[in-house]
Amino acid sequence: SLLFHMTQTEVCPPSCNCKSLGEMKGWQIDCSSRKLKEVPALPVNTKRLYLQNNSLTTVPPGALDSLLSLEEVKISDNPWNCDCHILYLKFWLEDVSEPSLANIRCATPAPVRMKTLKQLTGNELGICKRLLPIKSIEFFWRDLILIAAAIITLILVACALKFSKKVVCQLKLSQCTSRGPLLRRH
Repeated sequence: SLLFHMTQTEVCPPSCNCKSLGEMKGWQIDCSSRKLKEVPALPVNTKRLYLQNNSLTTVPPGALDSLLSLEEVKISDNPWNCDCHILYLKFWLEDVSEPSLANIRCATPAPVRMKTLKQLTGNELGICKRLLPIKSIEFFWRDLILIAAAIITLILVACALKFSKKVVCQLKLSQCTSRGPLLRRH
């Protein structure tokens, strides 16, 4: 099982304690109480992940997406900064470990201090209010322009149809009037 041991040393983050749960069963990665400021690179086959009691303030988007076989995660007792950037962790935990959400308490900013991540609403994630409306205003104007273009196109098509009918009618009328006098002469 030398090969198995070699892969363990390659995948285990240096700051953590890794334990095999048996061949082909995955890893228990214990990174708790290590004063970590960021989530280390983790092996894909991590089954149990312990990141509690560190100095984590946020998790970058996508950082935990590769952990598809995860069964248990402990991530509480960190000084979480619950601004807009914490949304990735909130959504990820909602999918992976709902109970963990209730154990994560915000340290900053002041208005949400000591609230759990589960309790937070979009309005409380301050920066989101500034980030999201700008995007939605951009989409609003884009959609408005597209709708206006569609309406103008429809009006032009309608006018073109009306005009073509008028031309057809005028042609028919001129044919009728040119034939009319000829008939009277006979």
